[in-house]
Amino acid sequence: MSHWRDYLELCKPRVVALIVFTAVVGMLLATTGLPPWNALLAGTAGIGLAASSAAAINHLLDRRIDAVMARTRERPLPTGHLTSTRVVVFAAVIGIASMIILVVFVNVLTAVLTFASLIGYAVIYTTWLKRATPQNIVIGGAAGAAPPVLGWTSVTGQVDADALLLFLIIFAWTPPHFWALAIYRRADYAAVDIPMLPVTHGVNFTRWHILFYTILLVIVTTLPWLTGMSGLVYLAGATVLNAGFLWYAFALLRNDDLQLPMRAFKYSVVYLMVLFALLMVDHYFTAWTVGA
Repeated sequence: MSHWRDYLELCKPRVVALIVFTAVVGMLLATTGLPPWNALLAGTAGIGLAASSAAAINHLLDRRIDAVMARTRERPLPTGHLTSTRVVVFAAVIGIASMIILVVFVNVLTAVLTFASLIGYAVIYTTWLKRATPQNIVIGGAAGAAPPVLGWTSVTGQVDADALLLFLIIFAWTPPHFWALAIYRRADYAAVDIPMLPVTHGVNFTRWHILFYTILLVIVTTLPWLTGMSGLVYLAGATVLNAGFLWYAFALLRNDDLQLPMRAFKYSVVYLMVLFALLMVDHYFTAWTVGA
């Protein structure tokens, strides 16, 4: 029997919360003051509903492999708590609602970009990229990197260079973030023939790729300071966060602890949240000091 918690699980609330948070930070960084109410409230609602719709579609399209993988076999579709029809209806209703909210209360550009990211993740990545290449995470990371750009366009109605820099940060962060989880769950992916990098090229090869992309991430996350987008508050915090990420990347090369990849994965989630929080704090600290 279905329950409201099953529908909530379809939305992947923890993932969507991170998506919405980075989108809101994008809104805040796009203006020196506070964003207009329509961008902040309607933009957040529209982006959150679209992300939830994409998550529900992902549940639907992955229901057969979810039934096999230990991490996902208790999801609502494999357990029979929800039917495919109910999931389709639910995803369609909240997806359409998100587009209406964005078009009516925000702007068409944000609605178009949000729809493109929804299709990119829920359809292109889930149905094709995930099963086509071990570089699935790298290529598919574009959809996951869109939220701060969507937040930015909600306020400005255009895509600016600083918005693309926020995109680049998440794009560089995604591979080391997800490959750490893929190492930990490689047996699951192998069981369902998903060509994640640890399955196709081995764990050691993946560890080196995590290190390379972490170094790239360190470079990319320095760009907000180098371009003048952020100040020393951000730089100091980002340096500490990057030191932690690099520590995990090198530790994965030296240590065969089976739990270490999961700890690295969890750190990467905290890393992104704190990094974007630092961008926000630095933005308003700079505005306050200049105003003073």
